Amino acid sequence: MRTHIIRIGNSQGIRIPKIILEQSRLGTEVELEVEDKKIVISPASPPRQSWAGKMQSMAEHGDDKLIDEGLQTHTQWDKNEWEW
Repeated sequence: MRTHIIRIGNSQGIRIPKIILEQSRLGTEVELEVEDKKIVISPASPPRQSWAGKMQSMAEHGDDKLIDEGLQTHTQWDKNEWEW
């Protein structure tokens, strides 16, 4: 599909037809990259996507210990208001 680059405020952009967006399932947030003189649009990675694997690796290496484990200075707020 051929389209034109248009002015959008002080920038430029393209209009992506609804059918193309539906077929690509990009969502509402995307990543833009330039690869070999081409603009590549891909879905944005969800925040903290790779955390599960990193936490597993920390546990395997014993790096997941509490850093404030020895502290016994809980405030009234900690005791009464904090909810997990």
